[in-house]
Amino acid sequence: MTARSSLTIVLAAGEGTRMRSSLPKVLHPVASRTLLAHVLAAAPKETGSSLAVVVGPDHQAVVEEAKRIRPDALTFVQGERLGTAHAVLAAREAIARGADDLLIAFGDTPLISAETFARLRAPLARGAAIAALGFRAADPTGYGRFIVEGERLVAIREQADASAEERKIELCNAGVMAMDGRRALDILGQIGNANSKGEYYLTDAVEIVRKQGWESVVIETSEDEVRGINTKAQLAEAESVMQARLRKAAMEAGVTLIAPETVYLSADTVFGKDVTIEPFVVIGPGVSIADGTVIHSFSHIVETKLGKKVSIGPYARLRPGTSLGDGARIGNFVETKAATLEAGVKVNHLSYIGDATVGANSNIGAGTITCNYDGFKKHKTVIGQGAFVGTNSSLVAPVTIGNGAYIGSGSVITKDVPDDAMALERNQQTIREGGAARYREMKTGGKKPEK
Repeated sequence: MTARSSLTIVLAAGEGTRMRSSLPKVLHPVASRTLLAHVLAAAPKETGSSLAVVVGPDHQAVVEEAKRIRPDALTFVQGERLGTAHAVLAAREAIARGADDLLIAFGDTPLISAETFARLRAPLARGAAIAALGFRAADPTGYGRFIVEGERLVAIREQADASAEERKIELCNAGVMAMDGRRALDILGQIGNANSKGEYYLTDAVEIVRKQGWESVVIETSEDEVRGINTKAQLAEAESVMQARLRKAAMEAGVTLIAPETVYLSADTVFGKDVTIEPFVVIGPGVSIADGTVIHSFSHIVETKLGKKVSIGPYARLRPGTSLGDGARIGNFVETKAATLEAGVKVNHLSYIGDATVGANSNIGAGTITCNYDGFKKHKTVIGQGAFVGTNSSLVAPVTIGNGAYIGSGSVITKDVPDDAMALERNQQTIREGGAARYREMKTGGKKPEK
């Protein structure tokens, strides 16, 4: 069978005023990925598929996000907000190209899946003109209801227009729809605005199709999958559902989550085998975790690559640009940023390693920091293989510590240290007998200090 072509139109023109935010609604994140990005990721992307995103005026940030996720995406502006059918027709140019299947989705439904889009397309291949996505609502109040006769969808009745009997219907309209692309412009062109709001409603397409003698069908999904986001509370609800999905998928892939409900993952987190994550860990975007790695409690990791059998935390913070080789160890209260730590490196406690490269099997003592910022520019620290940096050392970048070099505790290193050299920079200790007593006498005049 010849593969069918498709056009997915994602409606993303809403201002999202109920979000109480200057950020366009579809750019709010769920699992470290924007609402729009989730929908675009689920949309068909095989050969013969195309994508259009309808945005509001002055929403260049939404256009940029669409292009970032899908560089092939076409974008169209809905100048006036005159209803869902009006929004779809903003992409008339793309529809006119004549894809076999037209999918209409919304940029604020991040939980929709690629599988659901595929199920919506299937009836079109069998001759249906429309396949509408529905769900059975726990509380259907406010939703449009699906009016069906046998297996056919004959109308979508809005709550305000529904009879008392129709309001008892639990099968509700999710808004997402698939339409025969060859008949789409004919159907959409017949939608009028003879209603109280004077808007063009996509739901009217179902009755237009019925009058033409064509078929409309219902595809059901879960209420969770079609959650629309209009408020911060709904955003939090979607986050909860998405996190449950991600945790389940991780555990099914073999990841050990000791207290799953306390671990937060990103949509793009990549896991190897036999990974263990302890309670209260946050994994941001761009993180890959190789086989056998353990992440201890209260650690926060973003844009980081972890090798095999790495140990992180507890209470570690790995910032963007961190890369850890196999067997590396990052201990409690250690922070890294733009740092490459090769295999076997140990930074066990209370250190900051930023804008640095640390060679294999080096040891970084407690309290060590790479002084990478001079108030104007960032500078790089290079530490060779097998180096030992003593506790409470400050490495003032730009500086290079050679292979096998040894830095004495408490040193401030401002010059390069050759291979196998020892560097020590500290003032000579002096002891003044009776000095403490004299100091107290001077400060108190012989009186006991106040407590």
